[in-house]
Amino acid sequence: MATVNFLYRSIKDKANLQVRLLYRFNDKDFVFGANTKFETTKNYWSEQHKQRKFKKTNDVIESNKIQDIKAKQTHVDAELNKIENHVLNAFNSGNPDEVNKDWLQTQIDNYYNPPQEAEPLPKGLLKYFDYFIDCKKNEITNGTLKKYNVSKHLLQRYELEKKTAIQIIDVNDKFKLDFEKYCLKQNYAPNTISKDLRTLKTVCNHAKHNGIKTSHQLETIKTPQYKTEKIYLTFEELLKIEKIDKRRLNDNYNNAKDWLIISCYTGQRISDFMRFTKDMIRHEKNKDGVLKPFIEFTQVKTDKIMTVALHPKVIEILDKRSGNFPKAISDPKYNLYIKQVCRIAKITQKIKGSKLNDLNKEEDEKKNKKEDVKQYRKESGIYPKWELITSHIGRRSFATNFYGTIPTTYLINVTGHSTEAMFLNYLGKSNKDLAMEITNYF
Repeated sequence: MATVNFLYRSIKDKANLQVRLLYRFNDKDFVFGANTKFETTKNYWSEQHKQRKFKKTNDVIESNKIQDIKAKQTHVDAELNKIENHVLNAFNSGNPDEVNKDWLQTQIDNYYNPPQEAEPLPKGLLKYFDYFIDCKKNEITNGTLKKYNVSKHLLQRYELEKKTAIQIIDVNDKFKLDFEKYCLKQNYAPNTISKDLRTLKTVCNHAKHNGIKTSHQLETIKTPQYKTEKIYLTFEELLKIEKIDKRRLNDNYNNAKDWLIISCYTGQRISDFMRFTKDMIRHEKNKDGVLKPFIEFTQVKTDKIMTVALHPKVIEILDKRSGNFPKAISDPKYNLYIKQVCRIAKITQKIKGSKLNDLNKEEDEKKNKKEDVKQYRKESGIYPKWELITSHIGRRSFATNFYGTIPTTYLINVTGHSTEAMFLNYLGKSNKDLAMEITNYF
């Protein structure tokens, strides 16, 4: 059985009382002390607190003094009883093995500042999405955060259409079918729908980890990746771009052309190569003692520290620019400029692919008006190749052009893919493709 008492341990005339917990456990006696925030005077505690009997008196002043002492005793007893009960309740509901001085001090601190009960997590998918993003915001890149917000806004529009708030437990096969139906009606590409569904599943699994009930069908929801055309620039096409008559390019196009060539020979994302500066370049001797140029940087998406050898084509561009990389430009402008560069280079053969189209362009032109917010969707079809050129083509061109020439292990080191399987999937290589390549060694 545990007991609690209070002590005045200070030499000062006024101080906080100490609390002491005494108990016996496994045939051993334990005593632990802690500080309270209850302040009193040394005189009161030693002379008046334990005095319970008072002499009867007819003296008014003395009688009032006694009444004041009794009132203070009542107040002190009430407060100390609360502290005592708090400590004993905590002791009786806990494990004596865990009790020590720190434990006792924690209980006293909790008495004065009770732990705030956490607000219950939202069970609505949209509201939980905000909580999910808040949890992840310091762990993810700006690009991933942007993708999460895109999926969240799509969910918002879906809820507005359905005039209902989707609950986390509602994410099941029925929801998937209805969500897909809505997205297809809005002209979303199948792969985009799958990507958004994967994000919603990720949010639901995060909620499940936090104790929120989810549908038993959640894990079986399929989000297939549909095969798409892998667009890249061949070495022949890159040569055509290099040989464009300078007189046909303005400064913006010429700047973008050089970035395009750099991207095709370094294999990096625009978020990385557009940050390249000459300060990132270093030179090291190879085994033959020849100095070779490298560029070192940290990938934005993966946070990997990269060291990439610079191809002679990149060095040519740097040499003509006095060792500097081209001027950095925004992603939208770069995408716009490189399309025109490829058009001027006559990369015009018709191929199958998909590109972003303005859903309301024709209607707006008929009505001669401009929408404040434009809606773009990817549409598959047969287009001149230059229209399908985007910033990512450099990375894919590098991987595709050098696959089979440079060992895959080295290519993966440049592109930053985690595994060979991911790299081959990125190239769109099937088992049949790999089997055919093996025949070259027979």
